[in-house]
Amino acid sequence: MKDMTEQNVIKSTSLLTIEHLNISFTQYESGIHRRVLSVIQDLNVQIHTGELVAIVGSSGSGKSLLAHAVLDILPYNASMEGKLNYCGMPLTKDRIRRLRGSEIVLVPQSIGCLDPLMKIGPQLVKGRKDAASKRCMSSILHYLGLEEELSDAYPFELSGGMNRRVLIGTALAEQPKLVIADEPTPGLDPAIADRVIKYFRDMADQGIGVLLITHDLELALRAADRIVVFYAGNTVEEALPEDFRNESSLRHPYTKALWRAMPQNGFQPLAGTQPYVRDLKEGCPFADRCSMYTEACSQKIPYRALRSGYVRCLYAE
Repeated sequence: MKDMTEQNVIKSTSLLTIEHLNISFTQYESGIHRRVLSVIQDLNVQIHTGELVAIVGSSGSGKSLLAHAVLDILPYNASMEGKLNYCGMPLTKDRIRRLRGSEIVLVPQSIGCLDPLMKIGPQLVKGRKDAASKRCMSSILHYLGLEEELSDAYPFELSGGMNRRVLIGTALAEQPKLVIADEPTPGLDPAIADRVIKYFRDMADQGIGVLLITHDLELALRAADRIVVFYAGNTVEEALPEDFRNESSLRHPYTKALWRAMPQNGFQPLAGTQPYVRDLKEGCPFADRCSMYTEACSQKIPYRALRSGYVRCLYAE
C-alpha cells in the first residue's frame, strides 16, 4: 500500500468522463404490457486524478445506478446510452472487465458483501499468502486503526464500523486509480462516519480519483472537491463546497432547499416528495415543488455552465 501521508499529487488528469448518460429499465405489467422507465437522464460527470467528487441525492434519485453503470453491473433489463471514457479512452465492456476489481474498485454499500466464512485478513488481500501481501495486509490494518490480531477474525466478530473500514481496506489493497464508494456511511455514529470519509479524502490526496455516492450532504461537504446534486435521475447542479456557505451562491432551487434543510440553516423542510420515475413528466423533474415554475419548464432543460458550476434550470442566475 502507498504511504497515505504523502500529498503531492497534482489534480489535473481527467480520469473518468461521463457524457450524456441515460439509463432505462424495461418492465412488464400484467405479463404482456411492456413499459420502458427512464431512471437516469443526460447525466454528465467528470473526475480527475486526486479529486473527490460527491454525488448527493435522496434515496431513489438514481445515484447507485451510476456506480453500476461505470462497473458494467447493471441488471439484465437495463439499457444504457452515452459516453464513458477512462484515462482518455472509451470504457468498453471488455475494458471494464479487465479493470474492475484492480484499477477501478467499488466500496459497496452493504457490509453483507464481506464473505461471512472468510477471515478478515485474507479478504483484504484476496487470499494471497506471499510475503508482500502479508505486509500489505498489515499496513492496511494499521492505517485503518485496526489491531493486527483482527486479521484472524470473521466479519461477525467485528462491529459495523470496523467492517466498514475493512471494505475500504479491500479497495486500498489493489492500489486503484478510481474508487467508487456507494453510500459508505449509513447507520454509523457521526464520529465513525467522519473517520470513514477521511479515508476517502486521504485516497484523493494520494492521487486516486474518488466517486463518493451519498445522501449525507453535510458529510460530503467536509471532504469533496465538487458536489453533484441528483434529483429524480437528473443532475440538477454541480457546485463547489464553498458555494454552500451561502444560499445565494447556489444555483438550483432544489439545492437551495437542501441548504435550508441543514440544521445550521434552520432545518426548514421542503413540501412534497421526489416523484417516482414512472410519474415523471416531460421537462424539469422538480417542477411540482418549485415556486419559479412556468410553462417553459415543461420542455427539456439544458445543463449549462453558470458561475464556476453547472445547473439544469432556466431561471438560475
